[in-house]
Amino acid sequence: MTAKRFVGKIVSNKMQDTVVVAVEMLKRHPIYGKVLKNTKRIKAHTSKPIELGTIVEITETKPYSKQVSFRVSDDVKETK
Repeated sequence: MTAKRFVGKIVSNKMQDTVVVAVEMLKRHPIYGKVLKNTKRIKAHTSKPIELGTIVEITETKPYSKQVSFRVSDDVKETK
């Protein structure tokens, strides 16, 4: 089984070794066919401090705590 991978934007970095990443997913309505944008906030583990607004890739891993089951990958892209 492969690990889930998402790309998102960091919206909070106030916790110790944990950031909150907002991941936007496009989903089509089953009846009307309109494309809807869903935003999911995922908590991810990180070992280095990362600034707000940075685009990062997160990967599913073993649980670090009750709510943290993702980690920030090495691919970090700065936004200006």
